[in-house]
Amino acid sequence: MEEEMLNIQTPVVFDESIAHQEIHAHKPYASSIFNNSDEIRKTVQHQDLCVLPSKSSLHISEKLLKSDGTAAAITTSVNNAICHLFEDVRYELHAVEIDKCKNVGLTSLLKGFASLNPGQSWLMENAGWLDVQETKRLTDADGNFDVVIPLSMILGFAEDYRKIIVNAKHELILTRSKSDLNAIVQNQDEDFRIEIDQVEWLILYVKLSDQRKIALLNYIEKDTPVSMSFRSWELYEYPLLPATTKHVWTVKTSTHLEKPRFVMLGFQTNRKNKAGKNASHLDHCNITDVKLFLNSEYYPYGNLNLDMSHNRFALLYEMYANFQATYYGKEPEPLLTKSEFLQYEPLIFIDCSKQNEALKSGPVDIRIEFEAKNNFPTGTSAYCLILHDRIIEYNPLSGGVRKLVEKP
Repeated sequence: MEEEMLNIQTPVVFDESIAHQEIHAHKPYASSIFNNSDEIRKTVQHQDLCVLPSKSSLHISEKLLKSDGTAAAITTSVNNAICHLFEDVRYELHAVEIDKCKNVGLTSLLKGFASLNPGQSWLMENAGWLDVQETKRLTDADGNFDVVIPLSMILGFAEDYRKIIVNAKHELILTRSKSDLNAIVQNQDEDFRIEIDQVEWLILYVKLSDQRKIALLNYIEKDTPVSMSFRSWELYEYPLLPATTKHVWTVKTSTHLEKPRFVMLGFQTNRKNKAGKNASHLDHCNITDVKLFLNSEYYPYGNLNLDMSHNRFALLYEMYANFQATYYGKEPEPLLTKSEFLQYEPLIFIDCSKQNEALKSGPVDIRIEFEAKNNFPTGTSAYCLILHDRIIEYNPLSGGVRKLVEKP
């Protein structure tokens, strides 16, 4: 700091490497009305462009109506309702899948509660993110929605990879959910439907200065592979837990490159596709302990000894609050207070980012063991969100795209 203060000979520098940038709205190929289970495709066809997917977003307009076409006055939307309307979102480069988000509503919800901070609340309201107690409304009196959702809320690629992509065909594919029940809470028996009348992919085009454009063209001419590294988010579901107090869930087997760095575990009891139930809330199910096993290594090292009925969940909230410090390398600013955390979103965060030599080669078996004070209630589902590394290489001249399975 002192050196910077004394360095009066530092020249003034103007960054003019970017000559111009503009946001273009890409619409789907066909229909103007998007029904349940429909596939919505948006494409950037011109391949002589520099685009910045990390700054792209989805602009969605829709209406919440009763079956007779009038506004659904007593039916209200849940937090992050718009994302619940989509089953999955895929981003492709030259028709090769780069990143995917399954169960968009729940995945973006879990990641959002981990990543967002209170200072972003007004910005996120524009994306359909309400306060956790849902005292705000997303619709007006006539049932109209209008939101802009940053793609970084949905895909790890858009959050982490912040560089331009050159000479590529981009495609974003959205699949509508089979049902819209998870997006709303029906206070009474009222028939409703959600009409999406506009879906646009807003993507930033970047035009370089002549000097930087020449340098970039000289680089592209060699067709050197460009590496894109990011952290992908994968959600796994255990649909119905048995009525026991202890359960072992073998989640998946991963390559050593894509082994977990963070794992989030949450439970819901009779919320999915249930009228009158809030699908954006979780249930603590009186969990007492959780262990994540990566082959024979386990996290956390000690037992949690939780007891929700006696207010013993300080360790759980500490694990939640510390996520931002480890994942983003910043001072944590958790979105939820301790009481809100237990009442609405009791997530279990496991940091396994630091791993020993035994996990640096070969496949990694991911297993979760958890215990509860009482038997899991009938209709309880478990959700595991795994955040892991991924590396993609693309050739800007020949158009080749490949996913690495071994560290370069």
